[in-house]
Amino acid sequence: MIDVIDLTKVYGKLVVLDHITETIHEGERVVILGPSGSGKSTFLRCLNCMEDPTSGSIIFDGEDLTDMKVDINLHRQKMGMVFQQFNLFNNKTVLENITLAPLHIGLKKIKGREQRAAFKAEVEANAHRLLQRIGLDDWADKYPSTLSGGQKQRVAIVRALAMNPKVILFDEPTSALDPEMVGEVLDLIKQLAHEGMTMVIVTHEMGFAREVASRVLFMDGGHIVEQGTPEEVFDHPKHPRLQEFLSKVL
Repeated sequence: MIDVIDLTKVYGKLVVLDHITETIHEGERVVILGPSGSGKSTFLRCLNCMEDPTSGSIIFDGEDLTDMKVDINLHRQKMGMVFQQFNLFNNKTVLENITLAPLHIGLKKIKGREQRAAFKAEVEANAHRLLQRIGLDDWADKYPSTLSGGQKQRVAIVRALAMNPKVILFDEPTSALDPEMVGEVLDLIKQLAHEGMTMVIVTHEMGFAREVASRVLFMDGGHIVEQGTPEEVFDHPKHPRLQEFLSKVL
């Protein structure tokens, strides 16, 4: 689904990503681990060009997203993103947060008043179905400020799902949550994993990584220094840096 070829990201003299080549296949659940500053989040944000790569290519759906001629926003519709800090619009209700992007995209293509009204009703009905799935439909008309951190993150995940993406990128989706709220967010991500959603997840939750990943990448110093199945990475680490990392976090 995604081919990363010789990806490099440099800030001034600091090389954050150093010639990374990697392939993410449809249906994979790729979890990225590594110490702070290893390039995990930058790698994730480069996948949908929220960070412009310094060099290299990112092929998604057969097109190079780093090509200036490509409509990047068109491809972002198929590549959902869930952020560490939720990034919900506080001046919009939960329902409005979820329907904003589908309506903005879809209504551009519809001209008739009745057709527009029918489309809006369809988008809102889908949003309610998604909210029912996470037990928050009663909160549809509430504002994000009234929600707990775990509720906000579940709404953020549902907002990504509302666009019916081919892949979802998760950038440390639980790191801003209180420990007691982590489980409800991880349970939702596990559900998506079981349904076959392609996902790339940056996380510090080792138990979750072991349970949900089909493949684990370990990054250090802007490189992917080791990868494999959860069993291979956690139970039989080969690289000294990975062995050191696991000895501190497990």
